[in-house]
Amino acid sequence: MAAPVCIALSLGTLLIGLVVGSLHGRSRAGGARRRPVGPTVAELIRRVLHSAHSGVVVLNRFGDVVVHNPRAEALGLVRNHRADDRARKAAEVVRETGEPLEVDLSPLESRGGRSPEAVLGEIRPLGDGFTVVDADDHSEMVRLEATRRDFVANVSHELKTPVGAMALLAEAVLDAADDPVEVRRFTTKILSEGNRLGTLVTELIALSRLQGAERLPDMHTVEVDAVVAEAMGRAGPAMEKADIRITTDTDSGLLVEGDRTLLVTALSNLLENALAYSPAGSPVSVTRKAVGARVEISVTDRGIGIAEEEQQRVFERFYRLDKARSRATGGTGLGLAIVKHVAANHGGEVRLWSKPGLGSTFTLSIPAHKGGEPAGVGATRTDTGALSKADGAVSDHGGPA
Repeated sequence: MAAPVCIALSLGTLLIGLVVGSLHGRSRAGGARRRPVGPTVAELIRRVLHSAHSGVVVLNRFGDVVVHNPRAEALGLVRNHRADDRARKAAEVVRETGEPLEVDLSPLESRGGRSPEAVLGEIRPLGDGFTVVDADDHSEMVRLEATRRDFVANVSHELKTPVGAMALLAEAVLDAADDPVEVRRFTTKILSEGNRLGTLVTELIALSRLQGAERLPDMHTVEVDAVVAEAMGRAGPAMEKADIRITTDTDSGLLVEGDRTLLVTALSNLLENALAYSPAGSPVSVTRKAVGARVEISVTDRGIGIAEEEQQRVFERFYRLDKARSRATGGTGLGLAIVKHVAANHGGEVRLWSKPGLGSTFTLSIPAHKGGEPAGVGATRTDTGALSKADGAVSDHGGPA
């Protein structure tokens, strides 16, 4: 009897073990199937916070920073792990009232360049003594509004000048109707003012287009040599009038991504600027070269040069270095502003090196066409473009050699 009982007990224990093991295995398998694959919700929230365009800071009841994203530091909301005092004080009010509050968190000191200048934040309660600061950079809108006001004021003044002059000259023609010599003199001036007014309107339209009033043309592969050749052709009349010969280096085979018409306009403006501010017979040169992933086209002159404190202002609309010379040459004060915007819309920049009495070098830097192989850079022409250091070639520091 003992043996059968033992066997029965053993079999029973084995069956129970199998059943329990099977149920445990199913439970683990089911748990494995239910376990989420990939990042957790908390990790996803952290990623959203760190990738947000707004600056976000969470403060506790003591005003200490609990969590913040990189944008908050860029906007100056958090420095050395401490929240801006204005945000801390506003958070105290929000904790007491339970109502959201807007606060100006603009930097108290300008850092220059394109750094944030107008930061507006909203503080909201999160409960349990926590608050969140949510701030956005409105600097670009503020700059655009300031630009718009300046633009309207400047345009009004610049348009009134030639229009007023033409009206006065027309009256003078009427008064001198019996004097052919005076009539011819006054009508010549009317023609000059009319041409200047037409140029001003054309450049205003171009500048408006570059600043976003119209969609820019699609970018294409553009030959730098063709841009230089066309710009040189446009500058021909100005060269004859100024009695200045522009020299160039040889064809480079360089390619850029851009809009040919805009690039020709920019280079033409640089050439006309060099001709306008250089004495008769002085050299003006154009060089082109590849620098890393960019192509640089430089225009160098031996003209009057630009003082350091005025070098950034020359790219402002309607700014004239020498108003008398500019008016004599029909300048509108928009040429270099157009160059700056053409460069920016191509993902490039325009740089200036200048010394009073020595001359200036304006360098247009544009991203090169990917995959384009230059055919050779920096050779010297021996015909109308003979270039040497004496003619104003660009030195390593960017100015006249």
